[in-house]
Amino acid sequence: MVLQRNSQVAIWGWANPSEKIKIVGSWNSKDTVEAITRNTSQWMAKLPTSEAGGPYTLTLIAGNTITLQNVMLGEVWICSGQSNMEWSVNAGITNGEQEAAQANHPNIRFFHIPRVGADFPQDDCKASWTVCTPETMRATSAVGYFFGRELQQNLNVPIGLIVSAWGGTPAEVWVPKDLIENNPTLKNAAYDDGAGWWPSAPGTTYNAMIAPVVPYGIAGAIWYQGESNRYRPHTYGQLMQTLIESWRKDFEKPFPFYYVQIAPYTYDNKGKAYIVREQQAKTMKEVPNTGMVVVSDLVDNIKDIHPKNKLDVGKRLAGFALAETYGKKQGIYKSPMYQSMKAEKGKIRVSFENADNGLQVKGKTITGFQIAGEDHQFADATAQLKGNEIIVSSKAVKNPVAVRFCFDETSMPNVFNKEGLPLAPFRTDTWEIEQQPQ
Repeated sequence: MVLQRNSQVAIWGWANPSEKIKIVGSWNSKDTVEAITRNTSQWMAKLPTSEAGGPYTLTLIAGNTITLQNVMLGEVWICSGQSNMEWSVNAGITNGEQEAAQANHPNIRFFHIPRVGADFPQDDCKASWTVCTPETMRATSAVGYFFGRELQQNLNVPIGLIVSAWGGTPAEVWVPKDLIENNPTLKNAAYDDGAGWWPSAPGTTYNAMIAPVVPYGIAGAIWYQGESNRYRPHTYGQLMQTLIESWRKDFEKPFPFYYVQIAPYTYDNKGKAYIVREQQAKTMKEVPNTGMVVVSDLVDNIKDIHPKNKLDVGKRLAGFALAETYGKKQGIYKSPMYQSMKAEKGKIRVSFENADNGLQVKGKTITGFQIAGEDHQFADATAQLKGNEIIVSSKAVKNPVAVRFCFDETSMPNVFNKEGLPLAPFRTDTWEIEQQPQ
């Protein structure tokens, strides 16, 4: 396994009531701790860990003795969400066979939790730690693996990846049920059809796939989800804030939470995925210690909801972690984002964050911009690049007041910062967009 380095990690289990447990980590035998089993037969203790290294042993001494071998101290991350986080080499990714063949990384470890739901929080799960080999890598999260590999190469410490993901699941199932049930807004928006090949009732996967590993010592979490919340997207930001805050409370740590903005895809005219993207961008601004990566340029087929390029998704998530969690800034790691706009004689000048070195266009003309006047009627617009600003206009709109960019299901931006990261979809207006019935 991998335990979180330089921390107080929770070690827990079961024994006879009132039985005394002695816990010893071989990295520092002086830091022995003890626990007394409660009358529920449960016990837990906090064990100090040192700087990264290993392999060590972890010994538990009571009426019997259990010694856990090959224990590493390093950085531990949870990898959660729906199918794009779950997607593996076995499911099909770009250069999957070549990547798997090279996946011999003894200092990367996986704890892959099987897909299972529960009506109440569980205290155990049927999973075990495995070393990263071509075989184990093929069957687990590709995004998680590439994220972990990037961290391991840059930090040179062991990396533990707790993979807990299930395709098709809405975010509500990953949140404690009571937090949904006791919030009228979230309860009304919860998508629970009681059917399908995945759970949809609030709390279901949280109970069986998150609760069992609480409060394991972690560094942070990465998340790729949102497609299944497109039917009722307007509350997704509030839902994600609730999820993040609840997990941080459970793990007793305000850990970093980095996530992927969902990619362009040809949906079935049900729901509004572009509102989900807007809510995801909003979450990054409103919830501390979060970060969002934009992947709208990494799609080779907008009719495939599972883009095959998982390497660059993982690397972009790792870029956030390396810069903001570990202080290893390697240039710009954030996509350009809308900052402000100014109307100027039939045109609108738009300014952006994360574009200090300027913007670039891949192609002859900028695509994806629309502009509207007070009548709220949008028309396709011409856009001109001016350093790190864009001037937007249309002959059909004489007095524009609002701009939208790639604010639909399928548009793929061709505007990037000089570091090659795509401009995130946005709109400058706050006009109401009706909630579409399921």
